[in-house]
Amino acid sequence: MRNVTVLAGGVGGARFTRGLLAHLAAAAPDAAVTVIVNTGDDMWLDGLRICPDLDTVMYTLGGGINEEQGWGRPEETQRASSEIAAYGRGWSWFTLGDLDLATHIVRTDLLRNGSTLSEATAFLCRRWQPGVQLLPMTDQPVETHVCLAENVDEHAAGDYIHFEEWWVRYRARVAVTGFEQRGLADAVAAPGVREAIRTADLIVLPPSNPVVSIGTILAVPGVRDALRSTTARVVGVSPIIGDAAVRGMADACLRTIGVETSALAVGLHYGSRNRGGLLDAWLVDETDAAALPALAAAGIRSAAAPLWMRGLTATTAMAAAVLAL
Repeated sequence: MRNVTVLAGGVGGARFTRGLLAHLAAAAPDAAVTVIVNTGDDMWLDGLRICPDLDTVMYTLGGGINEEQGWGRPEETQRASSEIAAYGRGWSWFTLGDLDLATHIVRTDLLRNGSTLSEATAFLCRRWQPGVQLLPMTDQPVETHVCLAENVDEHAAGDYIHFEEWWVRYRARVAVTGFEQRGLADAVAAPGVREAIRTADLIVLPPSNPVVSIGTILAVPGVRDALRSTTARVVGVSPIIGDAAVRGMADACLRTIGVETSALAVGLHYGSRNRGGLLDAWLVDETDAAALPALAAAGIRSAAAPLWMRGLTATTAMAAAVLAL
């Protein structure tokens, strides 16, 4: 095992990759890991380019994450955001911490001076040393919006709002009719993305949101085709345990696209690579072991293992189960 590529969203992908690195340090110390990160959650706020998933992965692997909440920096203050609010600007429901703001300021400065997002990410990683090659899915701006199915606050049914407003402000409790990735038609895979898929020995779809995280990466032109044609094994990890989302509100996303919230349904949503889908194998939690026969019938090799990422030891064991499968 020399090259492992992970397609990741935020917290789930970041924590899984941390466990993967811990396992590989003992089992395959020469292995190189590349993490391709969703940038569909990115946005402009207070004049700054915010990249929530990239920062969560970078902070988590670099030892600078707020472990309790899974995102942002520990021991944060919000003095700058409070001052911005005093001017009547910003979003009261999306408060940026002072330490986190420094990352966004540096990134925005780099972008406005001609750096690509890939180059800006590499620059930021020089400080954090995440132990992986961290790649945005694309250097072109892509932003996910949702179409509201009902009136809420100042928004009317049929309006589009940024995904982060639906996710953070409304906790995905407002019904939506679909997702729109703006800018996707003009996007191309960032430098190194398709190469990382082509040259990998193993590709992992970790327990990230299958609709707006993994699904958005797969929608970048060329990425899905690269996955289907790679000689690497493609192994996915269920983000659903016992018919419930492990973290966040993935069930609301799945419901919107008509997919049942179950480990079996998400595995079938990705599909078998032998039958035009993406997966060679699918790891489910022990509580969902009853799904294994149906997955096998659909052409997806599968196994069951504990998938709750309760600390590094459990997550390392989970990564070992992925490699074993």
